[in-house]
Amino acid sequence: MNGKYSKDGKRNWNVSQEAEALHNRSIVWDNHGCLPLELKKNLEFIPQLQRYRDAGVDVISINVGYGEIGLGACIRVLAQMRDWIRARPDNYLTVESVEDIELAHATGKLAVTFDLEGAAPLQRQISLIPMLYDLGVRWMLLAYNRRNWAGGGCHEPDTGLTAEGKELIDKMNEAGMVVCLSHTGYRTAMEAMQYSRQPVIFSHSNALALKKHDRNIPDELITACAQKGGVTGINGVNIFLGSGSADVESIAGHIDYVVQLAGIDHVGIGLDYIFDDTEIAEVTRKMTKTFPRTAGYDVPIEVVMPENFPRLTQCLLNRAYTENDIQKVLGRNLLRIAEQAWK
Repeated sequence: MNGKYSKDGKRNWNVSQEAEALHNRSIVWDNHGCLPLELKKNLEFIPQLQRYRDAGVDVISINVGYGEIGLGACIRVLAQMRDWIRARPDNYLTVESVEDIELAHATGKLAVTFDLEGAAPLQRQISLIPMLYDLGVRWMLLAYNRRNWAGGGCHEPDTGLTAEGKELIDKMNEAGMVVCLSHTGYRTAMEAMQYSRQPVIFSHSNALALKKHDRNIPDELITACAQKGGVTGINGVNIFLGSGSADVESIAGHIDYVVQLAGIDHVGIGLDYIFDDTEIAEVTRKMTKTFPRTAGYDVPIEVVMPENFPRLTQCLLNRAYTENDIQKVLGRNLLRIAEQAWK
């Protein structure tokens, strides 16, 4: 097969022929999605990866752990995901190299990478990084909303990057794992960007100037990330978008802002789509230190769905973005990061 796959042989994307053709020939990369982390639920929801394929997505990074979740639980989810994908080679592949991205695009498969939200599960064992990279983890946060041994989170006073955090970045740079600074505090993020030898990313962070929220990032971090050669990935979470709802136009507004501020080469997409909305409601209810009520986590969380990717392509066309620029936003910018950082 050559080109994007559609489950029923018809795309039914409800976009113009121009947008459909452009979407079809573009590498489309969603840099963050969240399947349930409980093994039974995870196995139940994994088949929904098909939704990315039906939406013309070529690459998806799936979360295998966050915050204080133990490393054992992360590894179990990672093993289950890899086993499921390996059993379906006609439709999916686990990314081992940059070349696998182009292969997935050319053959209509969905390429899957993994990510870990925060260094806490490593419990200071930095030597775990190469193993996690070999298992497909291609980026990792330093911190997840709260302080840990590597640095500060976005919802607490931030004392900055620690000495161990610097050692962690060294090991990640060496292994090819990209440093991600979403959920990380301002000082830690700035110091990490200054310290890292490789480009860094904000995999799923929006512009603070458009929506005041501790999870969003100010202009100084967006521009510093760009100066490092990195990418800010815009997410589709309603409370971070500023429109009050999860919609494509709001995502495009944040893309516009980052483009005007930092340039077209430094923006991408990380929808942060959460497949099990009952899970996120339970997590935010229980983990009030990680998700403080004062930050608005007590409202229903909605996220733009993967099915909206073709509409985003249409939206960017409507905003007079060129084909080359749209392809950069949809995936080429993240592909460049992979080419520079992955081993």
